[in-house]
Amino acid sequence: MRSFSSLEEFAAAKGEHLGYSDWHEVTQAQVSAFAGATGDHQWIHVDPERAAAGPFGTTIAHGYLTLAMLPVLMAEIYRIDNLTMAVNYGLDRVRLPSPVPTGSRIRAGATLSDVRNTPLGQLASARVTVEVEGQKRAACVADTLALYVS
Repeated sequence: MRSFSSLEEFAAAKGEHLGYSDWHEVTQAQVSAFAGATGDHQWIHVDPERAAAGPFGTTIAHGYLTLAMLPVLMAEIYRIDNLTMAVNYGLDRVRLPSPVPTGSRIRAGATLSDVRNTPLGQLASARVTVEVEGQKRAACVADTLALYVS
């Protein structure tokens, strides 16, 4: 994990790759729980028997589940000390180019794209790429926004 002692030190890393998270297994239990929370019970996510004969050969994680895991993954990539608060501010662009098969492992890598002043604090943009272990295409590419107040 990369550690920054201040928001100014973090802002100075603009343009740099910040590192990678640990690998995390995406389990059927997580996928099923996400289906229950969102009401998205499509068979490609929750029916292992039917999904085995489907286009992916197994169940796959919801794209929005992959996206929802970004805060956990990002927390393993970097931290900024001496902040009053940090808030997920949103996303500028998200693509889900490849599925995440249930039982596979994912990790995220992040590059700090920009940090700019706003009336509320520093707004940081990072390009986050979620990889699936052993797969060439990324599962998710997202331009994330976070608001930091020191």
